[in-house]
Amino acid sequence: MAFLADTLSRVKPSATIAVTQKARELKNAGRDIIGLGAGEPDFDTPDNIKNAAIEAIRRGETKYPPVSGIVPLREAIAKKFKRENNLDYKPEQTIVGTGGKQILFNAFMATLNPGDEVIIPRPYWVSYPEMVAICGGTSVFADTSIDNGFKLTAEVLEKAITPKTKWLLMNSPSNPSGAAYTQAELRALADVLLKHPHVWTLTDDMYEHLTYGDFVFKTIAEVEPKLYERTLTMNGVSKAYAMTGWRIGYAAGPVQLIKAMDMIQGQQTSGACTIAQWASVEALNGPQDFIAKNKAIFQGRRDLVVSMLNQARGITCPSPEGAFYVYPSCAQLIGKKTKAGKVIDTDEAFCSELLEAEGVAVVFGSAFGLGPNFRISYATSESLLEEACTRIQRFTASLT
Repeated sequence: MAFLADTLSRVKPSATIAVTQKARELKNAGRDIIGLGAGEPDFDTPDNIKNAAIEAIRRGETKYPPVSGIVPLREAIAKKFKRENNLDYKPEQTIVGTGGKQILFNAFMATLNPGDEVIIPRPYWVSYPEMVAICGGTSVFADTSIDNGFKLTAEVLEKAITPKTKWLLMNSPSNPSGAAYTQAELRALADVLLKHPHVWTLTDDMYEHLTYGDFVFKTIAEVEPKLYERTLTMNGVSKAYAMTGWRIGYAAGPVQLIKAMDMIQGQQTSGACTIAQWASVEALNGPQDFIAKNKAIFQGRRDLVVSMLNQARGITCPSPEGAFYVYPSCAQLIGKKTKAGKVIDTDEAFCSELLEAEGVAVVFGSAFGLGPNFRISYATSESLLEEACTRIQRFTASLT
């Protein structure tokens, strides 16, 4: 009898975490490494949010919280959805988890039976299919392409739906591609979903506030109110509020689903950190002006990276609508050789040789289900991004 569960054979380690750890190890060994793998803002949490946490400690808000979240935070979440997304949720329709990952995991755990299918557009965040696998479901990948901006189309969605489909998992803006869906694009997808009432939608809106230019963010239950009763709208404070380490995610949806997720969380971790929850109350209810300032900085970084990568030999880099990632193609470089004679036969090989030759750590696209591409996080200083892109240009120019 094997000691470890068979489930582990269906799950792979996170490639993004692995790249970040590898870059850290090389730095500690004395290498000059620029790590562009981490998916978190380089900004500090705003002082008013940190002060709210300190005040909560001083008030003695250090006991176990309710499993679904403290009432003031659930009220703030309901107000946020009304204020920013025109969605009417009561506090009892909301739930707070230890980061967005727990929200997603609990939703799948509460709903998936063996054989149930989850449609996941690819490229996808690396954790999506692993969560589905752990919870006993089957991932059905719906392909996108660089030609359509890495966005799921109505035609592809229609073909992916079967009688076993339980969820469509949407992520806009996307990790890893930065692609964000317009109202018209969501409308087309909603029209398909209306024809299949057994399919629910889980929207990962974690990068909602990080969209650029004149792009207007919309979420699918806002675009089509008839999908409201079969949509779980997920978000969190990690990205927009630079609170990745505070570990607070949240969602809103039908009461029956929220209660099921609450029951699972009650036997799993119980409530998220009370102090982090009070900080999140301030994040959602307090001043929001710093978000626009951070967005402007991110947009400048995006423009720099896109411009420099498109000047690199053999690289094609679209300009994404949101998040803080680019997802360039290295297809023209497959088959090339390094100075040492190593063949670049995959995007993983490209990223490995780039790290070895120039000390730039990026994540290979196949980890996100679609290659030959690679993901760069531009959540770091312009000076480092410029140096990293210069090294990438030098590396691609050296290939023969």
